[in-house]
Amino acid sequence: MIKTTGKEGYHIRIRAHPFHVIRQNKMLSCAGADRLSSGMRGSYGKPMEMAARIAIGQIIISVRAKDNNAPHVIEALRRSKFKFPGVQKIMRSNKWGFTKFDREVYVRGRKEGWLKHDGVTIKYVSEHGPLTENNCVYSSFAKPLSAAASE
Repeated sequence: MIKTTGKEGYHIRIRAHPFHVIRQNKMLSCAGADRLSSGMRGSYGKPMEMAARIAIGQIIISVRAKDNNAPHVIEALRRSKFKFPGVQKIMRSNKWGFTKFDREVYVRGRKEGWLKHDGVTIKYVSEHGPLTENNCVYSSFAKPLSAAASE
């Protein structure tokens, strides 16, 4: 994808992390091994590698890119499917980036001010709760909080 979209043209998020430790109980396989080894007694094993436990239908990888790079992202995910065991599906979302809001709702929320840019994600500004500079709506005769505090 770096060749087709560029370094800054996409953002990959790995959704499944390898926390499951795979252990191996090493056994002897030479002559007289039955006298030297203890078999399955105390067979906890040494940690060998890590693996991710993935359920059916769980999201493994998410990619965020511009709409004109969508065919390149789908092709890259199609090629990466062969590196995983089992059957994977490639699904295109209607959400804006990694947020939980649809594209139309996101654009409307940014215009109306109840969605704020917050790094990679966004922040929902609630109308309820303590009054701050972010969630106050001023009428034509009211002053902003910062202007009233300076007087």
